[in-house]
Amino acid sequence: MEKKVRLKDGSEILIREMRKDDVDRSLDFFQALPEEDRAFLRQSVIDREIAEQRIQAMESGSVMRLVAVVEEQIVADGALELEAQGWKEHVGEIRLIVARSFQRKGLGTLMARELYILANKKKVEEIVVKIMGPQVGVQNIFERLGFHKEAQFHDYVKDISGTKQDLIVMRCKLEELWQKLENHLAHSDWQRTR
Repeated sequence: MEKKVRLKDGSEILIREMRKDDVDRSLDFFQALPEEDRAFLRQSVIDREIAEQRIQAMESGSVMRLVAVVEEQIVADGALELEAQGWKEHVGEIRLIVARSFQRKGLGTLMARELYILANKKKVEEIVVKIMGPQVGVQNIFERLGFHKEAQFHDYVKDISGTKQDLIVMRCKLEELWQKLENHLAHSDWQRTR
């Protein structure tokens, strides 16, 4: 999967599946993020071993990763995590982070759209996101996309500095997400270039 898309500012970005040779690009991307952006990530993705494990996890099919690339540099990273079987096989979890210099240009929405397409192909019915309490801006974005707060667990997770934070679980039916996102994209000036 490879798609060239045009952002609000007219710049072109390539969205594609993450590849095995993306380890160094992935490390560069996460190392360049401000510490306050990395503070809420689940793993220390600036560690080479973890970066390699993230790519290897794709081989099982339970994780699909997309990256947005400009001039061979990753500027956004997104994942769809799936349960292969069992009581959550109809649920997918998405994770997404965009470099600050590419925020507010529509890249996050376009990446989310591609993750929804993958989820639809995998017959996912509901999407879940898990965020930490201080990520109010992220929570607002997901609310605009149609997600609803389902649960909040007080002091349940620790950020990168070891400080306990609330865990917020939000979810939405894929069909509702798809409709909101398509409507949003139809009324914008973003476009797919190929």
